[in-house]
Amino acid sequence: MRELALSDEILMKIEKPARYIGGEVNMVKKNPKNVDVRFAMCFPDVYDIGMSHLGIQIIYDLLNKREDIYCERVYSPWIDLDKIMREKNIPLFALESQEPVKNFDFLGITLQYEMCYTNILQVLDLSGVPFMSKERTEEDPIVIGGGPCAYNPEPIADFFDIFYMGEGETEYYHLIDLYKENKKKGGSRIDFLEMAATISCMYVPMFYDVSYHEDGTIKEMIPNNPNAQKIVKKDIVLDFDHVSYPDKPLVPFTKIVQDRCVLEIQRGCIRECRFCQAGSVYKPLREKSLETLKRIALTQLESTGQDEISLSSLSTSDYSKLQELIDFLMKECKKKNINISLPSLRIDAFSLEVMSKVQDVKKSSITFAPEAGTQRMRNVINKGLTEEDILNGAKQAFIGGWNKVKLYFMLGQPTETNEDVDGIMDLCEKIAELYYETVPKEERHGKCQITASTSFFVPKPFTPFQWASMCTADQFLDKAHRVNDKLKTLLNRKSIKYNWHESDISVLEGLLARGDRRLSKTILRVYEKGGIYDSWSECHDKNIWKEAIEETGVDLDFYITRERTDDEIFPWDFIDTGVTKSFLLREWHNAKDEKVTPNCRMQCSGCGATSFGGGVCFEDKN
Repeated sequence: MRELALSDEILMKIEKPARYIGGEVNMVKKNPKNVDVRFAMCFPDVYDIGMSHLGIQIIYDLLNKREDIYCERVYSPWIDLDKIMREKNIPLFALESQEPVKNFDFLGITLQYEMCYTNILQVLDLSGVPFMSKERTEEDPIVIGGGPCAYNPEPIADFFDIFYMGEGETEYYHLIDLYKENKKKGGSRIDFLEMAATISCMYVPMFYDVSYHEDGTIKEMIPNNPNAQKIVKKDIVLDFDHVSYPDKPLVPFTKIVQDRCVLEIQRGCIRECRFCQAGSVYKPLREKSLETLKRIALTQLESTGQDEISLSSLSTSDYSKLQELIDFLMKECKKKNINISLPSLRIDAFSLEVMSKVQDVKKSSITFAPEAGTQRMRNVINKGLTEEDILNGAKQAFIGGWNKVKLYFMLGQPTETNEDVDGIMDLCEKIAELYYETVPKEERHGKCQITASTSFFVPKPFTPFQWASMCTADQFLDKAHRVNDKLKTLLNRKSIKYNWHESDISVLEGLLARGDRRLSKTILRVYEKGGIYDSWSECHDKNIWKEAIEETGVDLDFYITRERTDDEIFPWDFIDTGVTKSFLLREWHNAKDEKVTPNCRMQCSGCGATSFGGGVCFEDKN
């Protein structure tokens, strides 16, 4: 029987002790003494968030399929336990064996959100691992990062030994085999990092030097080690139908954010939304076959006992066999009284018909993501959605029995005017009017309830908007207040609710999203001042960030409000995602000219993703 790292006394004091004891359904059990490599897979946020992440489940399953590897999990301790661990000098531990992370060969950290960067330092600190890669010894684990934020690793480059560019299913076995080979030869830590650097998708930051122009922009980035490659190329799964996928996903003992089976139906996206990083870096679109999805669905439901299954995709409506998959799931799930969740659907007649079948007992709210209030702005961002599409979708939803509508918008996008801002509430008013025009009084179930939410635009690497300027916190709030003031003038204002995000967190996200290596000092200073869980509004302290930014001499305007020139070298330009910089630049100018680019199935726009030799780029050529 495992001995827990935390005493009963401590577990009784803290919130949700089940976060820290492991032992969940389908947890992998191995004897750590009988494996060659121990890998701690970390999500730098609280367990409730981390356990909901599909990527961790995929890598956990992949690595544990090999008998010589034991992959265990670690999450950021919540603030109550964090304090106790520091007071009592308890090292951070993995859930499976309850042993200290410091004892592992690898510490893999998934990078999903920039505002979790201080939690990365928390994990290293509590593990007893030096913050800086250059200060680590042969006794420390190899710290490796991956995930969407790894596509600009530079603000946190000093804290990592390796970054993995691309999808984890392709090269982890190779990397671990090199580690075993180096260990067998008696090689050093640096020897292994040199071996890792020869893999085309691996980036070892210490093997590169960056120089800057007098104006602060990057002059060049040059490898300082012969094993390091000038360009690091993203690696992806081409045979998406036969790639490893968990048949027995972990089932938590405590409530988490998304407690359900997850069926990844495809990876990538055909849409060309100009603000969306995921749509760019996960290109090209690759689908799983219907038969594979049927098998995985049945196996997962059988092995977990979950009462809900969700389809995972950037744009579920674009899956070519969606109708057949839904028909199958409805038949199987009805037998077992299992709910089906369908996120990321485009609101059209087909999607509404599907949702109506799935929600035939109780109509929950229906979600639209227009992203902008005017057609001009939707053309700028290339949303591929007209006002007619939106209103027709709303009308069909109201006829179908829905009376709750959620609308998602973004404020502060490039070229946005006051008219575009006002257009958000104009659109909400039109949808509310449509409800009362469409649904006879005697058939209404109360008032129409429209909830409009706005996030603030953050330019991301590898998008056409990576050249764009970003609003200040005050400018963002002015826009949100303008939307709120407009709401008060509407005839149907009692049917409409408006929510907006915190602007200072969005600005910091923008700083870190497009930052360079010089920001590592700032992040470290924030952590030293007590910054942690910055993605949580109740924990985030904007004053700490303000002080750290001033103390480390960071010019916010340089990183945030400045529009980049066409020929500027970006911190992430050494990474090849398959989507070319020339394509993104062309799209940036198309945005400013309000030109619409068709989706990948309508017409190839020459983004560069054909270089991978598979996916949607070739589906009509088989």
